[in-house]
Amino acid sequence: MELDTPLSPRLRRSLTGLLVGCLAVLWLLDLISSDPGDWPFRPVLLAFGLLTAVVLLLPDRGPGPELRAGATAAGSLVLTVWHLVFAPQEYAWGMLETVALLGLLARATRRIERPATAVALSAALGVAVISLPLRTGTSDEVISSSYLLTVAVGAAVGLGCYLRLLDARRARAVDAVRQNERMELARDLHDFVAHHVTGIIVHANAALTVQETSPEQIKPLLEGISRAGGETLDSMRRLVRVLREEDHHGARPAEILTELDRLVSAFSGDGTEARLDVADPVRAVRLVPEVETSVHRVVQEALTNVRRHAPGADVAVRLGLDRRTGGDLLRVEVRNAAPAVRSTAPVGGRGGFGLVGLRERVEAVEGALTSGRTPDGGWCVTATFPVLEAVAGSPA
Repeated sequence: MELDTPLSPRLRRSLTGLLVGCLAVLWLLDLISSDPGDWPFRPVLLAFGLLTAVVLLLPDRGPGPELRAGATAAGSLVLTVWHLVFAPQEYAWGMLETVALLGLLARATRRIERPATAVALSAALGVAVISLPLRTGTSDEVISSSYLLTVAVGAAVGLGCYLRLLDARRARAVDAVRQNERMELARDLHDFVAHHVTGIIVHANAALTVQETSPEQIKPLLEGISRAGGETLDSMRRLVRVLREEDHHGARPAEILTELDRLVSAFSGDGTEARLDVADPVRAVRLVPEVETSVHRVVQEALTNVRRHAPGADVAVRLGLDRRTGGDLLRVEVRNAAPAVRSTAPVGGRGGFGLVGLRERVEAVEGALTSGRTPDGGWCVTATFPVLEAVAGSPA
């Protein structure tokens, strides 16, 4: 069973191990309380309880919640009917099966997307749980136990509905963050397109002016028009793609290294050591304007997260160039060390969606973003961006 909450891998493994341990204890209790002479009902009951627990523990990428809920509910009801028909006086009610069915009920209420299917399968699981005391053979115990299980079913359904509400709220928040990031990028792209078109007009007017007096200067002007037109077309295509997708202050074009140096220097001014390392090949590449602002945004957001989640930690911002067969990539890495003192809550409150919007922006300009914890307990954010050809005569 996989958890969606933002837990560390160690805590996630600990919780999963604790759940497995609790289910194993319940199965051992069922085994100890079973009578070897009750054949074949007790062995079948023990096997089905173990199978239900395995279904509960399966990761979410396996069979869907609809199949799990339907199969386990049907199996439990079949066992109950089989017991009533062939051995109504024997005790055949297992704790492991009960707990696993309640867990599957909460998961079905939370996971199944179609409301009608969720209601039907949750009802089937609820009936399967409430009817388990029918296997005891004692009317008084059936009534009292069914009442308690009805309360447990209600609690499982309530928990599933609550988690479903949280999932829906988080999904809406993620969509809002992504949409805001698209709109901000679209505004940036609009400004860049206007900048390119203005350059085209200036070059064209200059060509008209010198076409008779200095015809030898027309070719460089036409090359500038062609280059600016190509960049404008690329920006317009990205703009259309960003605006069609349904699922901060930036850096000024051509000043990205200066802006990053100013950004890192300002971060160091707060009493934290931060440095900017730029590999020499990076100084010889060109970036489209929307990529420049995205690079600035990645560094800005990463430094903000360091200030909020790891105050006082040292930070290193590195820019390098990855040589690839399909084209060079600019690699931007922001790595911070483990904080000296762990804070119970991030400075400025919890957000949780900064990296979501950041990834949306990076992918919109054909880049990629990864983030994760480092072996020394720090954090690393790495982004790669496509680059244009090197500028002739630039330093290597």
